[in-house]
Amino acid sequence: MLALISTIDLALGIYWWIIILSAVFSWLYAFNVVNPSNQFVGMIGNALYRLTEPALRPIRQILPDLGGIDISPIVLLLLIFFLRQLLWTTIAPALI
Repeated sequence: MLALISTIDLALGIYWWIIILSAVFSWLYAFNVVNPSNQFVGMIGNALYRLTEPALRPIRQILPDLGGIDISPIVLLLLIFFLRQLLWTTIAPALI
């Protein structure tokens, strides 16, 4: 059972970094630091969007409109942090 918890924790950790990469990429794209007409940049942006948007969309629907500020990645990162802590402090000790 501990192997399953470790695997879930690893997947959440990887998704944590994907969310951070997606936020950084969106800033780079918005400030025109990366070339939007480059095919490789477009592929990376599309992949990051497809990986993060299904989790961010429901959060964006719940949060109030803050103008141009999108705090949904922060909310999702906090949720992932909570889930990882819950796994190791509550679920794992109960199973051992």
